[in-house]
Amino acid sequence: MNKIIELQDLGSKDYKDTWDYQEFLFKGIVDTKIKNRREDANLETSNYFLFVEHPHVYTLGKSGDMSNLLINEEQLKAKGASFYKVNRGGDITYHGPGQIVGYPILDLENFFTDIHKYLRILEEMIILTLAEYGLKAERSKGETGVWLDVETPFARKICAMGVRASRWVTMHGFALNVNANLGYFDNMIPCGIRGKAVTSLNVELGKKEVDEAEVKEKLLKHFAVLFEAEVVKQDVKV
Repeated sequence: MNKIIELQDLGSKDYKDTWDYQEFLFKGIVDTKIKNRREDANLETSNYFLFVEHPHVYTLGKSGDMSNLLINEEQLKAKGASFYKVNRGGDITYHGPGQIVGYPILDLENFFTDIHKYLRILEEMIILTLAEYGLKAERSKGETGVWLDVETPFARKICAMGVRASRWVTMHGFALNVNANLGYFDNMIPCGIRGKAVTSLNVELGKKEVDEAEVKEKLLKHFAVLFEAEVVKQDVKV
């Protein structure tokens, strides 16, 4: 089993271009697995972790409700935002500057074959990272993602998640609000959940800006431990 995960930080990159790149990496892993089974080959499958920041974009998951987007095409253009229906789980979400987006593209057969466990580990990575900033983050029963003050009237979401998995290969992932412009969340019903707010790390810490490179390092540290993996950085940008 290959427990080496190749890290690629794509910087700021268009959502559709990144989605296409995810599909390319995803297909490469799936094709290798198919070859192994058909030809009784023993080829190693790769694992990837992409960091990226997207220009303003709203995406709707397979089970999402279009009515959760509260603005029309003309208003999207006025706000400099785009919109895509995508092949991940979950409902609607927003990506934009000041948000750390992570896309693990893993062959889970290199680690464990349990999607529920996979999602809980991604949540745990976020929870442990936020704990380093003095925040008590937690899960909300029945709602994937990471929250603050769940059992209070002030519940607010700080990290959204939505994944796709086929043949135990994953894609899509998580979006952690670090220095995000929260005004863009007003244009949708986040994840289709009414009555709960959205927040960002800088807001919670009372800072104008949080060092995103530092947050990424903390995320990777916990990711590697939780997956019992070795993360190797690749400087190639696509």
